[in-house]
Amino acid sequence: MFRHQGKNRTFIHNLRLATLLSFVAGIVNITGVLALKTLTTNVTGHFAFFAEEFMKRDFTSAITFLLFIIFFLLGSFTSNFLAELVSRKKPELSHVIPISLEIIVLVSVGIFGNQSNISNLDGKLIAFLMLFAMGIQNSLVTKISQSTVRTTHLTGLFTDLGIELSQLFFYKKPEEVKKLKTNIYLRLSIIAFFFIGCFSGGYIYKSIAFHTLFVASFFLLIALLYDYIRFQFYNIKRKRTHH
Repeated sequence: MFRHQGKNRTFIHNLRLATLLSFVAGIVNITGVLALKTLTTNVTGHFAFFAEEFMKRDFTSAITFLLFIIFFLLGSFTSNFLAELVSRKKPELSHVIPISLEIIVLVSVGIFGNQSNISNLDGKLIAFLMLFAMGIQNSLVTKISQSTVRTTHLTGLFTDLGIELSQLFFYKKPEEVKKLKTNIYLRLSIIAFFFIGCFSGGYIYKSIAFHTLFVASFFLLIALLYDYIRFQFYNIKRKRTHH
């Protein structure tokens, strides 16, 4: 799911990656909305709010929205920096550190979120951390899938989906139609699992509040374990083949 990159990646690899991590992003998204009334998986809306507050000369609020954007950027930078650093010595582990860091951040928010006064500075700090975590995830997924998969926001997905649906009316060659249908299926899967994450996360949030992020962290941990087990089986199989 994580280890295969470049030409080694298949549609199935991208599908597994997309559905799992878009589900996680959906959970984080609804948790941020319900707890903080803030978008914590993308920064598009924050640019508009930043401009609005700046025009109103409410510079304190404007800086807050600017920091939302910066923390998402910082998460993306940190994710790729760590992946590049680790890949120089152990490329097969380049995804482990960023995903582990994302898990740590989400678990920390899950623990301390319920203990914080989310109406004041604590709430902003929580939002900063959640945006940082989603920056990590989006950067890692984008790099691994070579920009095929995005999991933390849907604007680009709906754009791509609209383009590909329209192309079905014009592309008639079997190989072109097959590729289009594959891409459409991938986009729809990401969108569906993002919504499933939002709905299920919303119901879970009613019962356990910020501890809902433990669920998201659990699925990330499962993804790491799944990838590790498959890698070990592959190594055993390869050794047997050589012998």
